[in-house]
Amino acid sequence: MRPNIVTEAGVQTRVSQWWNAIPFLTSSVVVVCGIIYLISLLTGYDTFYEVCFLPSAILSHFQVYRFYTAVIFHGSMLHVMFNMMALVPMGSELERIMGSVRLFYLTILLATTNAVLHLLIASLAGYNPFYQYDHLLNECAIGFSGILFSMIVIETSLSGVTSRSVFGLFNVPAKLYPWLLLIAFQLLMTNVSLLGHLCGILSGFAYSYGLFNFLMPGSSFFSTIESASWMASCVRRPKFIMCTGGNPSSYMPTYSVQNTTSSGFSTGNAWRSLSSWLPQREASNQSSEDSRFPGRGRTLSGTARDPTPPAGEANPNLHARLLEDSTPDRLSDAAVTGMTEPIPAARQVPIANAAVLPQSQNKSRNSLPWASKGHK
Repeated sequence: MRPNIVTEAGVQTRVSQWWNAIPFLTSSVVVVCGIIYLISLLTGYDTFYEVCFLPSAILSHFQVYRFYTAVIFHGSMLHVMFNMMALVPMGSELERIMGSVRLFYLTILLATTNAVLHLLIASLAGYNPFYQYDHLLNECAIGFSGILFSMIVIETSLSGVTSRSVFGLFNVPAKLYPWLLLIAFQLLMTNVSLLGHLCGILSGFAYSYGLFNFLMPGSSFFSTIESASWMASCVRRPKFIMCTGGNPSSYMPTYSVQNTTSSGFSTGNAWRSLSSWLPQREASNQSSEDSRFPGRGRTLSGTARDPTPPAGEANPNLHARLLEDSTPDRLSDAAVTGMTEPIPAARQVPIANAAVLPQSQNKSRNSLPWASKGHK
């Protein structure tokens, strides 16, 4: 007989299961950023001057492509690993809610708004007539962390939690969580773009408060893209999430404390729908008789019944009360307290029958033919 052997899954199996659970767009971003970093590492490209977000080059040469190339390049192994590990949980959750195509559109929108805010603040700091701060204009910023800060704000606003944990050390109010992360990264790490992270937070708050709703198209727009022939290879992927499977609204909903009673999926409606299929403990007053099972049925619990039982049939509640009253404890309590209560005739009959029953059984036993022959 073979013993039951319980083995744990290997590291390769666990990694495969973890990777298969990541939706299509989030895993694609991880792959693209990882491949770009490996190519840069193998070719020795480490200056990033041609692809980083450089406000002075954008203003002088109108190099708008830097809005998007700066997002997918990273400066070190720790930089790309930290950003991608932070992207997987947040990006996966948002993609399951919104759909793959809609999240891709949101990522492009956040990259654009972050770059515009970054360029605007750097221009105000470098060209204002009071004090010109040229450092922001010549700062070369790269990395996906600006969009990650926007996603942190959106996810925090969507979840509706009142507090968040900072690195598992202490809890802070949810509204202060992105700002404390901004300060913590600025103090704990070197070569961190304060303005890039700040613009990500501002874009996330602007989106959460609905300031970008006019830039988000309706669901028909994303459905048209999903039904296009050039998207067929992506749509057939098992990890691809359709826009119709996500949230039906054109923009991601934010947390609201208002109760919607018209929703068919609310807690109360769902419980009422579920309870309608469960057996009820209370019997209806109207007796429904099935032609297949004629007669009147009984229940074993003390639930509501027809107050008028048929003739010749004793009331089960009466038997229960009589058995309860005939216990020694009840009789002794009545004797101690001196409470005398006349017992109705209907209540005396079951007790008398209970006392006479053993004698009748003995008489019937002695009347059997083999009772006198000593059979055991």
